[in-house]
Amino acid sequence: MEVRECSAALLLLSLLLPLGLPVLGVHQHLICDSRVLERYILEAKEAENVTMCCGEGCSFSENITVPDTKVNFYAWKRMEVEQQAVDVWQGLALLSEAILRGQALLANSSQPSETLQLHVDKAISGLRSLTSLLRALGAQKEAIALPAATASPAPLRTFTVDTLCKLFRIYSNFLRGKLKLYTGEACRRGDR
Repeated sequence: MEVRECSAALLLLSLLLPLGLPVLGVHQHLICDSRVLERYILEAKEAENVTMCCGEGCSFSENITVPDTKVNFYAWKRMEVEQQAVDVWQGLALLSEAILRGQALLANSSQPSETLQLHVDKAISGLRSLTSLLRALGAQKEAIALPAATASPAPLRTFTVDTLCKLFRIYSNFLRGKLKLYTGEACRRGDR
């Protein structure tokens, strides 16, 4: 009976491994593998490229607030990693809200394109995955545990966009900018 159970367990494991499901012994900080973040960046850039040509079909009926993705590298390098975490968490949260709002506005448009809907769905899925990966990295704890002696972080700078193309450009820039900078620093630290 034990041989049969062992064989069944091995069969199940061999079926699950190709799916990329977590198994014992897998590196917990996948975000530290540059290929993982690069995959999300590539998806965001593809979505931006697809929406560049869609014109009126990609305009929103209202403006959507997004995080400012500009980075002052001098100021960023001087920030404590906890402050960087706060900036990234706030930006990620606002970006997630913006993509969800864009999805709702796209669904309410006269004829939402399946291709556009696919890219919006991928962005939502990607943001959820990135949030989970950052949580595993400990970014949420760092953002919450900002030392009291440290000056409170500046409020998140924002602006509005009125097209899906601009929304995906912000998404792509955020991943290539602040998120990549933060994960690079967090992963370089000795405990990652």
